[in-house]
Amino acid sequence: MTTAQSEVNPDAEPQVQTLQCMEVWSGHESFHNSVSVPGIDVWVDTDPFQGDTRGGDVHYVSVCGAGRLSRFAVADVSGHGAVVDEMAERLRVLMRKHINTLDQTKFARALNREFARLQEAGRFATALLTSYYTPTDHLVVCNAGHPRPLWFHHDTGAWTLLDQTSDSDGDAVNLPLGIIEPTDYVQFAVKLGRGDLILIYTDALVEASDPEGRMLGEQGLLDLVSGIDTNNPEAVSRRVAEAIAAHRSGAPADDDQTIIVLHHNAADPPPMSLGEKLKTMAKMIGL
Repeated sequence: MTTAQSEVNPDAEPQVQTLQCMEVWSGHESFHNSVSVPGIDVWVDTDPFQGDTRGGDVHYVSVCGAGRLSRFAVADVSGHGAVVDEMAERLRVLMRKHINTLDQTKFARALNREFARLQEAGRFATALLTSYYTPTDHLVVCNAGHPRPLWFHHDTGAWTLLDQTSDSDGDAVNLPLGIIEPTDYVQFAVKLGRGDLILIYTDALVEASDPEGRMLGEQGLLDLVSGIDTNNPEAVSRRVAEAIAAHRSGAPADDDQTIIVLHHNAADPPPMSLGEKLKTMAKMIGL
């Protein structure tokens, strides 16, 4: 299994990678790169606070054994250093454990236990779990106290908030939707259209302040992205970052900042050769 955890030069030309079956792509260092999974193009931009090598924002991308299920997650863990390193590894293990499961219920409960352990140590964290199911073009979302993502609808050209009030279509994926007991996390599902974008981010965006100290806020972020050109999905995360910097009048962010853009290209997973199937089966049973 390969994980993308090495530092990436933010000035370098992004290298598009294709995730292989049973692979987990993760990190919490300064990172500017892209990856492709069946049906979704992903761009990840992470800038730790004050130019640190590593921060408290952790991102994950995984793809299941058959290429039909991909998962995208971000966690915002308070603090830096060893505490975040440990939590990042624990969450990566959870991603790997649940890599073939569309229903995020067990994953969310395990995540809740990890967050409770953090709280006992005086720390806190939020997370957003999303899973894309290629056969039906559904995105299943579970929000664990994290800022709500934004959804660009290609057919109308409009940005909206992505939450449980969005047009839900969970029956098509036969999942238990709503509150995941004993947590207060909500799981819901939406069907993506070709060309749609999902913007996942950490709270540095909505908490960005102008020179008068006014925070951008959720509605301000929605207004901001509504003025961004979406014709080139590859440039969306950079344009959002530039607009946020302009709102701060060039002042540095006062927290780790992560922007993840998902572009729904609606492509089906490629057929697997016999050798690829055998290799995938070996990974699934730990060989």
